[in-house]
Amino acid sequence: MKILHRIGYYLGGFSIGLVLLAFFLNGRGVSCEYNYGPEGRVLKNIRTKTLHFSPESQALIDTKVIDTSAISYILKKGDVDFSKSEPRKEPCGMYFISGESKHNKNYEFYIENCDSIATMQTIKVIN
Repeated sequence: MKILHRIGYYLGGFSIGLVLLAFFLNGRGVSCEYNYGPEGRVLKNIRTKTLHFSPESQALIDTKVIDTSAISYILKKGDVDFSKSEPRKEPCGMYFISGESKHNKNYEFYIENCDSIATMQTIKVIN
């Protein structure tokens, strides 16, 4: 078989595969923008749940030390430190999340991640 025929068969099969792939994945909300490592999955899991605040955390929000937009930003772009976290703690895992807000302030959170809710236990301002 000539090389030109091989290239033609390859390109034909490749284009049919692309059309089928576009047909099956069209409109399903498939994206590659998220990190699907353990850290990204934990942050996404926490973001999808109802977020409650402990009295200490709520006091910091009420005194405007941190606002909810900064919390949301850190829960999207923050880092999960698994060495300081207890993911297998019963009944709910505890996660240590740190990050920098848009206003260049560093924060650390301890979040208790249960089945249907996530509770912000502590908020610590670094600078």
